[in-house]
Amino acid sequence: MFEFLTAFAIGLVVLCLVGKVVSLPLHLVWKLITNSIVGAILLWFVKLVAVKVQITFLSALVAGFFGVPGVIAVLLYTYL
Repeated sequence: MFEFLTAFAIGLVVLCLVGKVVSLPLHLVWKLITNSIVGAILLWFVKLVAVKVQITFLSALVAGFFGVPGVIAVLLYTYL
């Protein structure tokens, strides 16, 4: 019974999240995808050039969500 309730709760949360993503305007979703791709590529490039920068979950999340300003913020945090 506990597995059924847990699966139902997880399914309900996933359904709510999918509903939120679908309800967002396509422009906003496209902007998030573009920022994620550009941020990941720039973070990887910076990792190749700057030895001190480490790609962690938090730095990838910041760079993916904010794009170029996120990569700059990760660099500032690393070097300051």
